[in-house]
Amino acid sequence: MTPLALLMHRKIEEISPKTTLRDAAKQMRDKHVGSLIVSEGEEKIGIVSVVDFVIKGMAEKLDPDTTPVDAIMSCPIITVDIDQTAKEANDTMAENGIRHLGVTDQDKIVGILSMRDLVLYYKNRK
Repeated sequence: MTPLALLMHRKIEEISPKTTLRDAAKQMRDKHVGSLIVSEGEEKIGIVSVVDFVIKGMAEKLDPDTTPVDAIMSCPIITVDIDQTAKEANDTMAENGIRHLGVTDQDKIVGILSMRDLVLYYKNRK
């Protein structure tokens, strides 16, 4: 069984809750990621994903130049422990209808696992 530590991304892209939607979208584009962790100092308070931009931002006609990320972020961040299996992570995503999970080690977020990571894992599994 492949540990989540090998599937997740350790480089966590973060953003301030007061960053505008446009700047957040640019950061996601430039970093080639589908989500950003919303942080205040050391505290990780939420997560914003492409789905949040579409469902909560565009559909509600929020102004991307004045609306802060905290208006559309999801919180709390749903997580899995680094010792859990890919199946458990997949089940957590399915149960919560999400595409990104925080991966924790001793209750601290140490990585991000996306649906894409799991699709690649299951595709390449022998």
